[in-house]
Amino acid sequence: MRYTDEFRDKTLAQGLAAAISAEADRQRAYRFMEFCGGHTHAISRYGLEDLLPANVRMIHGPGCPVCVLPASRIDMAIRLAERPEVTLCVYGDLIRAPGSQGQSLLRAKALGADIRMVYSTLDVIRIAEQAPSREVVFFAIGFETTTPPTAVMIRIAEKKRLKSLSVFCNHVLTPSAMQSILENPKIRNIGGAAIDGFVGPAHVSTIIGTKPYELLAEQFGKPIVIAGFEPLDVMQAILMLVRQVNEDRYDVENQYSRAVRREGNRRAKDEVSQAFEPREQFEWRGLGFVPNSGLKLRRAYARFDAEARFAMHELQVADNPACECCAILRGAKRPVDCKLFGTLCTPETPIGSCMVSSEGACAAYWTYGRVRDDQVRRTS
Repeated sequence: MRYTDEFRDKTLAQGLAAAISAEADRQRAYRFMEFCGGHTHAISRYGLEDLLPANVRMIHGPGCPVCVLPASRIDMAIRLAERPEVTLCVYGDLIRAPGSQGQSLLRAKALGADIRMVYSTLDVIRIAEQAPSREVVFFAIGFETTTPPTAVMIRIAEKKRLKSLSVFCNHVLTPSAMQSILENPKIRNIGGAAIDGFVGPAHVSTIIGTKPYELLAEQFGKPIVIAGFEPLDVMQAILMLVRQVNEDRYDVENQYSRAVRREGNRRAKDEVSQAFEPREQFEWRGLGFVPNSGLKLRRAYARFDAEARFAMHELQVADNPACECCAILRGAKRPVDCKLFGTLCTPETPIGSCMVSSEGACAAYWTYGRVRDDQVRRTS
């Protein structure tokens, strides 16, 4: 298939749905977690859950970097942006992400902080070149997909001798988070039943390949299928997972073979390894502190490290107790289980990061109307 509409073919989708229904053992339950928010949105947008038998359930996972970034790191960025000499550069969704006590970068900007939304790391380079007297800090977040551009930016900054540019690094690693979900019984057991397998992330896997998941599948006995974001991609991945569970296999399979290779993108991985090294631990919203799940700048690039340059200190802050975002991110609850969803918390007035991010589960439920039966039940 070559064109987008071919990956949304109704007849093929019905065929895959029929195959899933025929092959899913009615005497057992299948619970598959889609790790990536792009898959959550595809499932909601195309109504894929309506095509699945009742005993095949999709569980929404960590979703996206904006969703899992803890309030403490956002508070640290706000304090940094409030410094008069600092220009803070951020990606779009992040500017509205909630910190503690209702804080956000958007509110800090409204109060006078110099915070600028950028579309790429090249924008950060341009801003630093145009304002050499300012301390330009890039608030870097993202899974493995957005880490290579940050690494390239650092290399360009070094070549151009941009002494005023630095990075507040919050890049995180997907396999470590998946391992944490599988190791922690409070996370991996959803309603008393263990997760049976994963729909693996697509864009992340174009960078790191399928190899990093192989040890996880073998160690924990869980099948992982890397899938694209189109509806037929997701349906085929679910069928592949059902077959693995039925056959008592736990392999890493690549449904997204048109874009993902086992070895990944070697050039991108080389760029990242030259600039970054793993942190001992990093905090994820909903998952807590996860070992070896974050990145920091290597010593050779310490002069670009904003945390060292500005003597930034880790903060410990609590999330909004009324928001169920943390439980949603680890798959323990759905967006409609949150009392704030659709009332106080909407895309216009977001309370939690799952509603702020364009890839968040709450945003998906709201945007594509996956609230029909639940809203009727809650208002009746």
